[in-house]
Amino acid sequence: MRTRKIHVTASVCDLLRRREFSYRPCKTISVRFIVVMVAALIGVGALMPPTAAAGPTVCDYPACTPGIAPNMVLGAPCDNTTYYAFGVSGGYVPATQPGRLMFCGSPRRYQPRWFRSPPMAGIKEENADCHQFLNYVAQGPDGLFLICIAQEGHPFWTRADT
Repeated sequence: MRTRKIHVTASVCDLLRRREFSYRPCKTISVRFIVVMVAALIGVGALMPPTAAAGPTVCDYPACTPGIAPNMVLGAPCDNTTYYAFGVSGGYVPATQPGRLMFCGSPRRYQPRWFRSPPMAGIKEENADCHQFLNYVAQGPDGLFLICIAQEGHPFWTRADT
């Protein structure tokens, strides 16, 4: 009986010596590369913040429109008549009502300046239907200055800077 135990012990030692239970597959380059890549992708996925929308999904009012310049003065020079062309007065000038919505426009291709704005419909898509906002102005998702006009009986949002 005693010799048998030695024989079993000897065979177990022989298995370990031949590295039967070693992690041989992990020593190959391709397996290590795959393990590293999977770990890196999981790590990057865990660290990435969730994507956010660029702006509100529905916006029908000036209050939810991004990029409206504060503290503008009615009649004062302005810079851009195409993108983010809206501003509000700050009220520190006596002739201007606080919070009045204005747009940057260029009359007859003269120097651009701030004008009183028609009613604003918030954020709208260019060329979209605007039957309920006829003669209103809006801003595109990219900041484009839009106006709702009708041509051949069909109202749509079009560029207001042309």
